[in-house]
Amino acid sequence: MANPLSEILDEYEFLDADDRYRLLIDLGKALEPMPEALKTDATLVRGCSASVWVYPTRLPDGRLHFLADSNAAITKGIIALVLQAVQDRSTAEIGAIDIEGALEPFDLKAQLSSNRTQGIPNMIALIRETAARQV
Repeated sequence: MANPLSEILDEYEFLDADDRYRLLIDLGKALEPMPEALKTDATLVRGCSASVWVYPTRLPDGRLHFLADSNAAITKGIIALVLQAVQDRSTAEIGAIDIEGALEPFDLKAQLSSNRTQGIPNMIALIRETAARQV
C-alpha cells in the first residue's frame, strides 16, 4: 500500500524546521472541528503531554471516521498526520496500514521534543484498537 501521507511528505521535505512547524499547525487547523461534548475522559488519549481526544464514528458504509482535537497546535498537527493515514477507511484497511512506517519519513522525533511525540504510539494504538473492535 502506498504511503497515504506521500503528498504531505513531498511538501514537508522541502521545508526548513520553522516551516515544518507551520505546516503541522496548518494541518491541525484544517481538522474537522470536534464538538466540546465529545472531549471527555473516555475520548482522552493517555500518555500525551498535551490533551488529545479521539472519537471514532462509523460511516453508513462501515468505514471509520475519526474526530480529534488537542489543546496544543503542534500536537493537533501530528494528530492530523495520523488521521490522514486512516481517515474514512475500512477496519481491514486500518489494520493493514503501517501507520508508524507512514510517519517515519517525517522524522518527528528529530523535529519535535520528546514530550510532543511520546503520545503518538498511544494515539495509533487507540485507532488500531477501535478498528479491531469494529470488525
